[in-house]
Amino acid sequence: MGKDPLQEYLKKFGDNLKNIREAKGISQRSLASSCTIDHSDISKIEKGERNITILTVLELANALEVKPKKLLDFEID
Repeated sequence: MGKDPLQEYLKKFGDNLKNIREAKGISQRSLASSCTIDHSDISKIEKGERNITILTVLELANALEVKPKKLLDFEID
């Protein structure tokens, strides 16, 4: 049986979020303090363990000072 496509999307989104956050030198706690998302949830999002809403995508993008589409710019195998 193949991979669950939803899980693959969540993992790729999380990897992309982590790469952007780290490239900007921002810790999970710092990112969390810039928005209303708990730092433990940031960790879960980055691991692909949390399915978030579009409002959360917008909040993360705003806190990272990037356009929302940058968070969604990744390839699926």
